[in-house]
Amino acid sequence: IHLVESGGGSVQPGESLKLSCAATGFTFTNYNMNWARQAPGKGPEWLSAINTEGRNPVYAALVKGRFTISRDNTKNTTYLQMNDLKPEDSALYYCAAKLPGSRIYAGRGQGTQVTVSS
Repeated sequence: IHLVESGGGSVQPGESLKLSCAATGFTFTNYNMNWARQAPGKGPEWLSAINTEGRNPVYAALVKGRFTISRDNTKNTTYLQMNDLKPEDSALYYCAAKLPGSRIYAGRGQGTQVTVSS
């Protein structure tokens, strides 16, 4: 499983970013896809997941209403649209693949950095 994130950067509070996660090396449509993040000195924080068909997205309470997960199975890519970013959203964002019913990630990417500051 090979996952590569992109789209991170430095933005001001209230701005938006769209992250992408390109998948290779496995059958993308067999895996649910997740986004998570980790800030310096903190543990990993799960953000969102979407099923193999791109339906039934679920979100952590802290991002619900601001972040939107999606996937394009024709491009083997997962996305995370992030709106109304806040300084506390600053972190390394990464995507991870999980087989339906599994409790562990089958693989994850290296991440893309998001920094929100004025």
